[in-house]
Amino acid sequence: MTTKQKLLQICNERVDKRINDYKEEVNLIKESIASSDKSSSEDDDAGHGKLLNDLEKNMAYLNDAKKTKEYLSTIKTNIDSKDAMLGSIVKTNIMNFYIATSIGKIELDDAVFYAISVNSPIGQLLINKTVNAQFEFNQNKYIISEII
Repeated sequence: MTTKQKLLQICNERVDKRINDYKEEVNLIKESIASSDKSSSEDDDAGHGKLLNDLEKNMAYLNDAKKTKEYLSTIKTNIDSKDAMLGSIVKTNIMNFYIATSIGKIELDDAVFYAISVNSPIGQLLINKTVNAQFEFNQNKYIISEII
């Protein structure tokens, strides 16, 4: 398995965990709503409203995580490009990036990668760059040494 394939697999696993966590939370909230419906009083109305609000928020988070999962399925790990693009590993003088989705730090095979979104500020700076390209971010000067 290539480094790209491993990074994509880790991203998918983390998104799967998010999806499962949100599903569990939604189910717990639904159970709480069902049990509060049985013992309805005026004091419970405020709690019931909060539960409905929490349910709505968690459903939105769940939908976002599912969209991220779909987005990850569009990444091709077998494409080599001289330009940084979705699915690229971009190595710089400061850190390594994996352009996929905002997952954050991934430690893999004695190296550290930061999974970032194309739409993130640094993702926007990286996209379409080539080896030896330079850019500044957070007062650091990055030089791209390799694109895989």
